[in-house]
Amino acid sequence: MTIQEAQKEVDNWINTIGVRYFNELTNMAQLTEEVGEVARIIARRYGEQSEKESDKSKDLGEELADTLFVLICLANQTGIDLEAAFKQRMDNKTKRDKDRHKNNPKLK
Repeated sequence: MTIQEAQKEVDNWINTIGVRYFNELTNMAQLTEEVGEVARIIARRYGEQSEKESDKSKDLGEELADTLFVLICLANQTGIDLEAAFKQRMDNKTKRDKDRHKNNPKLK
């Protein structure tokens, strides 16, 4: 699935099942909440915090997908073509960082 196809699928779901998009501020709050859930799993499962019993059943993939869904909602409702924006960002990062990480002694 391309990013454009994902944007169309989310838009179709919103308009047939979800009734309508939540406003941008609500979706921004939801995105923050979803990122927080991802952070909680990462901190406890891969970081130094101990994982609570109630968190052990949480699925990182599901939480990342929830984050992606809300991110796509925000892109759709603000008229952003995420695929084009992502390609542009990768081009910019490649030009800017083509030697930066290779020459970073901290990464060796």
